[in-house]
Amino acid sequence: MDRRATQDFEDFALARSGDLYRQAWAMCGDRHRAEDLVQETLAKVFVRWRRIQTPYAYSQRTLLRTYLSRRRLRSSSEQPWGELPDHAGVTDPMEHSDARLTLQQTLAGLTRLDRAVLVLRYLEDLSVAETADRLDLSPGAVKTRTMRALSRARERSVR
Repeated sequence: MDRRATQDFEDFALARSGDLYRQAWAMCGDRHRAEDLVQETLAKVFVRWRRIQTPYAYSQRTLLRTYLSRRRLRSSSEQPWGELPDHAGVTDPMEHSDARLTLQQTLAGLTRLDRAVLVLRYLEDLSVAETADRLDLSPGAVKTRTMRALSRARERSVR
């Protein structure tokens, strides 16, 4: 890849990685998995960078497909153990927020596709048609999944 294309990708990654992380966190419910998901997504986008017409839409679709297919991998069930390394850096400012924990617990009780639908509809503020396009579903299926997922989320939050 030439210098200009590499610089364009780096600018895109800097500008949009926060948005992608927010979406990934909402779907994963875990900071570290979300970071891995964004990194994997950006790597896939980088490989196809020259051929992408709408980079942000492509990266969102890649993020969703990677998230939805991730559970199929054997490595997704691996659990880390042992001593964690010391690390410096900024901690997540909302790490102990009640709202964050409530959202995380509520989303954790939903299926992966239901989570993805709610994240796209309400966090990313996409229309039914845009959500259907991103998930390769019909608009009716998105409406039904949204209604059922919200119903399940309400049930979980009442408990």
